[in-house]
Amino acid sequence: MTSEELQHEFGIIGRSKEIADICDVIIQIAPTDISVLLYGESGVGKELFARAIHGVSRRAQQPMISVNCGAIPEGILESELFGHKKGSFTGAIETRKGYFELADNGTLFLDEIAEMPLTTQVKLLRAIETKEFLRIGAEILTKVNVRYIAATNKDLQTEVESKKFRDDLYFRLKAVTLNIPPLRKRKEDLELLVNHFIGRFREENRIPKIELSSSAWDLLYNHSWPGNVRELKNVVESALALSRTGYIDEESFRFLISTKNIYRSNDSQTVPVLVRKTTEEVDRELIYRALIELKKDIFELKGLILNKEESINFPMLVPTEETLNMDELEKRSIITALKKTNGRKPEAAKMLNISTRTLYRKIKEYNIDE
Repeated sequence: MTSEELQHEFGIIGRSKEIADICDVIIQIAPTDISVLLYGESGVGKELFARAIHGVSRRAQQPMISVNCGAIPEGILESELFGHKKGSFTGAIETRKGYFELADNGTLFLDEIAEMPLTTQVKLLRAIETKEFLRIGAEILTKVNVRYIAATNKDLQTEVESKKFRDDLYFRLKAVTLNIPPLRKRKEDLELLVNHFIGRFREENRIPKIELSSSAWDLLYNHSWPGNVRELKNVVESALALSRTGYIDEESFRFLISTKNIYRSNDSQTVPVLVRKTTEEVDRELIYRALIELKKDIFELKGLILNKEESINFPMLVPTEETLNMDELEKRSIITALKKTNGRKPEAAKMLNISTRTLYRKIKEYNIDE
């Protein structure tokens, strides 16, 4: 199975190198029973990757049981994990299997593992190590064969150092660690995700074609997405549900997301510098300006004819080489803009007079090292 096939089968949306690398590791480790620890901020889709690991493992035909350790009250967590016998405590009106037994021969996914109380961590570690446990109120050990995947949005090493998490359990779970990057660090995946959510919403609600304006795309690209993919999905679906025309503009999204998370350039960081040029450099710059204007006209005509996406209208970002083809000139201008803005893509896009969306596409097209 390839990375692309894994993504298609389990609905992992993304073309970034980070996502491809994670999928490659999943393909490599899935056939084994090694424990996996998934790190990632809330909303990045940790359970989706856990299901992919289970789905291509030799346990795929058996259940994957998901447990949110932070959502179950401490008083009943042990019973939920290990089960109990009838009459073992007030309210135990029948014998019940716990998640460990339900996951036998399959996979147990322990989400938000950092929220598990220390007392329960001790019993969890013993169950993992010995592959057996006692139901509450039972006298006979129950044996299980389970593969473990844990997930957290906290730094477990820091939790261990502050005595909030057991070090022995930490080292047992982190045999393989996968870091799921936040959406703000893989913006090249944003367009695919948005189109995926739009397509699914249209299919489920049987609505006609939906179009997003350039300003709407810019707003989505410039948002920091603290809620990650989950937040993006909610925002897109809410905007679609509230739309009456099928045309989504900037205002359709603006009231759905916090404006404090919109990227804003800091003009105070830009300091003008006077550079004296020789006559030869001035002549060369004039020639390049003429070439740039010509390229602008070509792209504008192409856009009118083919109704394609916007193309780069170069500012005064001129390479010093004397002979460059137009694609190389375009690439150099992008690199120059990124350097001038210290890698701040929204500001670089503004300098280049293009949308942030187009800048991300061009960076990928020219394989520009960020």
